[in-house]
Amino acid sequence: MSWIRGIQCRARSWQTARREWMAEHDSWKAEHERFVAAAKAARKAGKAPAVDHPGPPPTGFALLPWLLMGMGSFSNLLQGKTPNPLIGGLGLALFNSLYVYVTFRSFDRKKREAVSTRVALLLMGLLTTGLALGYGGNWLMFFPLLGLAVGAALRGPWLGRTGVLLAAYAAAISGVRGDWSDASNIGYATFLSSMVTAAILGLSEAVRELRAAREELARRAVEKERMRFSRDLHDLLGHTLSVIVVKSEAARRLAPRDMDAALGQIADIESVGRQALTEIREAVTGYREGSLATELTRARSALSAASIEPRVRQSGVPLAPQTEALLGWVVREAVTNVVRHSDASRCEITVESGAEQARLTVTDNGTGKPVSRPEPGIGGTGLKGLTERLAAAGGSLTAGPSPRGGFTVTAELPVESAELTHVVATAPRAH
Repeated sequence: MSWIRGIQCRARSWQTARREWMAEHDSWKAEHERFVAAAKAARKAGKAPAVDHPGPPPTGFALLPWLLMGMGSFSNLLQGKTPNPLIGGLGLALFNSLYVYVTFRSFDRKKREAVSTRVALLLMGLLTTGLALGYGGNWLMFFPLLGLAVGAALRGPWLGRTGVLLAAYAAAISGVRGDWSDASNIGYATFLSSMVTAAILGLSEAVRELRAAREELARRAVEKERMRFSRDLHDLLGHTLSVIVVKSEAARRLAPRDMDAALGQIADIESVGRQALTEIREAVTGYREGSLATELTRARSALSAASIEPRVRQSGVPLAPQTEALLGWVVREAVTNVVRHSDASRCEITVESGAEQARLTVTDNGTGKPVSRPEPGIGGTGLKGLTERLAAAGGSLTAGPSPRGGFTVTAELPVESAELTHVVATAPRAH
């Protein structure tokens, strides 16, 4: 019989939809278990859960119960009150299949906007019109179901106009086929079902997109902080270990002929090591601010220990702490590279500051070869990290061979810029 075939068709459609829903449900179940574990841990610590409840995944199953609105027409088929029951049964089965197809595709943006979904909606409209004109009565209730499918599948500025036109069309068909007193009820129900469905599903989708965006921002913040700490740790240890190696070599060379000088180098190594421990503790706790004067003093000591003549010149107006902090990082990295890579005998460090811009130049007379590239997987280290940091502060960093030989690093920074304050604030600071 036709109504049996209709039930079988509906059952197959639901089985297909259920398989799609199970795939999404497994993902939600894993996220739900993560929330439960976080909530238990938070309760033990006496705090609120740090993870929001994900909520069940939105699927077409939420819209399936509305198919009960078509039970009146189904009852007419069973009782033999419908002329041509074969056509009515096939129409009922086809409408239900199209409804399930459209509603389940409505929860995926790409599928919702696909041509096939629009074609399915058009077929639903034609089928609803034919059933309403052919049978009337309870079959007019397919118009609110059509409005619900339209509200689920259509979003954006055209939804309101579509809802109004569909409601007027449903009222007109209902008036022609049935009683004009019921036409307003069918039209209102059609408009209400489309608008309410679109509003609820749109709000649910917006909430989930905002939640996903928040998680992405949190992930990027963690990644940014990880890179900042990696960069700072490289700048700290790279310079300090280079100074220790250079002074250790100097102590080894001096020990056979001048023990007092060798002991002086060893004392410097101890001092540098103790200072490095202090800086690392401050960096780990997130509080550290560089000082240009301190870095220039350390640069003189490191260069002298490496048998490189230091020449330091500083002129201009006093610099703000934020500007000094960033220029201090540049001095540290540039001098480390001179000691480790340049084979130079002289290094000049020039600091010029004006009312609007500060300029730092570190030049050596070495081979002029670029410093070795950072290893793959270690981003934001050395000159690359400093270039990114100065660019974020509105400045620039250039490095390359000098026309007269050697290698030159030049840093330029605006004085007292808002961006500069923000960039330095991301580095660890001292109390």
